[in-house]
Amino acid sequence: MRIYHHWQDLPPEARGATVALGNFDGVHRGHAGLLRAAHAARPDTPLAVLTFEPHPREIFRPEDPPFRLTLAAERADALAAAGVEILYEIPFNHAFSLMPAEDFVTEVLHRGLGAKHLASGEDFAFGFRRGGDTGFLAARAAVLGMGLSLVPPVTDSRGPLSSSRIRRALQDGYPERATAELGRPWAIRGEVAHGDKRGRTIGFPTANVALGRHLEPARGVYAVTIRTADGTIYNGVANIGRRPTVNAGPESRLEVNLFDFSGDIYGTEITVALHAFIRAEIKFSGLDALKAQIAADAAEARRLLARLT
Repeated sequence: MRIYHHWQDLPPEARGATVALGNFDGVHRGHAGLLRAAHAARPDTPLAVLTFEPHPREIFRPEDPPFRLTLAAERADALAAAGVEILYEIPFNHAFSLMPAEDFVTEVLHRGLGAKHLASGEDFAFGFRRGGDTGFLAARAAVLGMGLSLVPPVTDSRGPLSSSRIRRALQDGYPERATAELGRPWAIRGEVAHGDKRGRTIGFPTANVALGRHLEPARGVYAVTIRTADGTIYNGVANIGRRPTVNAGPESRLEVNLFDFSGDIYGTEITVALHAFIRAEIKFSGLDALKAQIAADAAEARRLLARLT
């Protein structure tokens, strides 16, 4: 997949695509449906996605806690796996937010990208103060000679599938539900940092990863799989939270114990996929009680993960 971070002066091979529009946070089953519809409409053209980085909500509501399901690299990998050939990852800032809807269609989509066909959800809105909707997009696209597919949401018994719904499932402690709606387990990707190494003293060394701009799911213990930088997959158990027993401070973090692993992965990037929620975060009376519970959590994680194989 080719990635472009601008929409002006693109090379010929980056123009003339079918372009799916949206934030694509999570790249879930609904997004997959949109991509399939886009490709089906014009299978003779490359399949492309136009999205923004950072997510516009991070600009308009900077006081919100982190909410992203996928950061840029994770999103790009998921889009490539879904068959996207070109990704236009447009930098989103205050100046870009002032662009009128007319200019977005005419200057960006038509003149900049040379789009042959567009695809979006039925609730897509764009331009300054979200001044453009799908009705406006359809009218302008027709005038400019671009096709348009408006794709209804994927629904189930709980209603339309959306990034917001997946966030709620994770925050409520249901990673299995998120897996079903994403089409793959939800994962946190980040660099392994040095911690206080307290886990080593109680027999459970952990890799520490900052949550950063990722959504914080329900605090507690999870059965996880870990992909290391060389692509090897390990089973493990992870804690997400503030570690109240050792008074670690106000910032939540991810700590993961890789089963049957003894290497050094400090400074490398790992991807931790959440498969099952084991228990909520609690404060123990001391390190002995904590150690006993971690052993029980690890055994439960092994049991749960064995069911996946």
